[in-house]
Amino acid sequence: MAAGGESHGATDSASYYVSHHLTHLQVGEGFWTWNVDTLFWSTLLGVLMCTFMYFGARKATADVPGGVQNTVEMLMDFIGGLVKESFPGPTKFVPPFALTIFVWTFLWNCMDLIPVDLFPDLAKSVGIEYQRVVPAADMNATFSISLSVFILIIVYSIMGKGAVGYAKEWLFHPFGKWLVPFNLIINFVETLAKPVSLSLRLFGNLYAGELIFILIALLPWGVQFVPGFAWAVFHILVVTLQAFIITVLSIVYLSMAYESHDDDH
Repeated sequence: MAAGGESHGATDSASYYVSHHLTHLQVGEGFWTWNVDTLFWSTLLGVLMCTFMYFGARKATADVPGGVQNTVEMLMDFIGGLVKESFPGPTKFVPPFALTIFVWTFLWNCMDLIPVDLFPDLAKSVGIEYQRVVPAADMNATFSISLSVFILIIVYSIMGKGAVGYAKEWLFHPFGKWLVPFNLIINFVETLAKPVSLSLRLFGNLYAGELIFILIALLPWGVQFVPGFAWAVFHILVVTLQAFIITVLSIVYLSMAYESHDDDH
């Protein structure tokens, strides 16, 4: 939901309000700057996710399942079905990984539905100047997920093709052995584009959503509700869709990495 509710004084311009809400709580300098709020909220949501899954597994029963068990089983069946349809290799690790990405990014995205002034005001009341609570709107967070996918792409490429087969793919695919330099360039760009596209897609959509909620919060109290409610309802679809897309693309990229292109050489 769009929040707001805070009456902004004459000295608080709209541009200051927006920039303040888009500024991270940071420590460090230069390359080693840490966005503390992103680390805090992403870790907290990760702990909540693991706790929910843990109790879902602990309460599993063959009798009539409860709500938590139903939810966990539904998520596992959903992700397991996606992996089974797309991934040709061993599936011991991929479903839990994909499930983690889906639930974690979904929770990240849902933070956009919390009133935009709520946590910044609470933080300010205890002396903390800045507070952003949507990890997916921080490129560092989305890139960290895409980096894990990138590492697994390399791992599953070697698992599926072998080290020699993976090297041959880089050298000889797609244009054959006579155009090795062009093959290396194309494979480098293709491999790098996968994690970058994952990161930027999620970041761009959630950053835009966060910004729209902030702009709606600038409206007078009597005007906020209708556009805020409408955007919140629409954003629920965006939240779910973005978590689904990054999960499906991660599975597809791992599938492409595992499959051999020997027929093309």
